[in-house]
Parts: sequence; structure tokens; C-alpha cells
Amino acid sequence: MRFSPDAVHRFCPGTFHPRLLPLAPATLPMTTCLLKSKIHRAAVTGASVDYEGSLTIAADLAERVGLRAYERILVGNLSNGERFETYVIYGPPGSGVIELNGATAHLGKLGDRLTIMSFGWYDEQESARHKPAVALLDAENKVVRSL
Repeated sequence: MRFSPDAVHRFCPGTFHPRLLPLAPATLPMTTCLLKSKIHRAAVTGASVDYEGSLTIAADLAERVGLRAYERILVGNLSNGERFETYVIYGPPGSGVIELNGATAHLGKLGDRLTIMSFGWYDEQESARHKPAVALLDAENKVVRSL
């Protein structure tokens, strides 16, 4: 099977398929994908199947861990084991809103606890000193502890 460098980049940004290593520029530094941001035990406050898609997160919670609007996220539902990728939409600051939108609304229900994660690519020096931004929430989506 043949892959073009462009096709591989679309599926795995920042990486190269092993068969393409001879095509990769020799000057590219090695990078490692590490956890960048995590909101742990967020309680689902709403679900809207009719919305286009995404996960609405109260802006203050998202900003506290460095999540940007429209950033790609991986979400794990601690209540039912579902895992899915979507993107961040900011909700009203201070509201504690965590809302499943579009197809993701089928992957959880009110009160389910979620782990919301984003990842970043770091070079060797950055990896050595990197610490992810983590917020642990209570049942009302108030920050109990930050790491």
C-alpha cells in the first residue's frame, strides 16, 4: 500500500508513516505527543442532539487548563466507558456548563462524569520540562484541585 506524505499528515499531524521516513526532511526534530490539558470528572449538565456537534465547556474551566475554542479534544465518559473525539465550544464563564452536542449527545447523559483531554507535540527539550494543566472538578463542576 502506498501513502503520500500529504495523506499521512492529514491522518496523523506531526508524524510520518514508517514507510515514508526516507521522504521526511532530515532536519525535522523528533517530537513526542504528551497530555497538554485535562479536565477530570466534569459532570454533564446538558445534551443537545440538534446542535452541529462539539462539547460546550464553561469558558473559565476551559481557559484554566489552556483549552482553546475549537481545539480538538478526546473525551472519556467515566460512567459508561465511551471515548470520543470532538472540539471545544466555550460556554458562559462561571456557569459550570459541560454539554454534549450533536452525535456526542448519544454518548452520555446528565450527571455522567467525563475526562476531557487535549494533547500537544513537544520536542525533546520541551518534553523534559512539560507539565500538563489539570483541573479536578466536583459534582457542580467547581475546581477542587489544580495540578
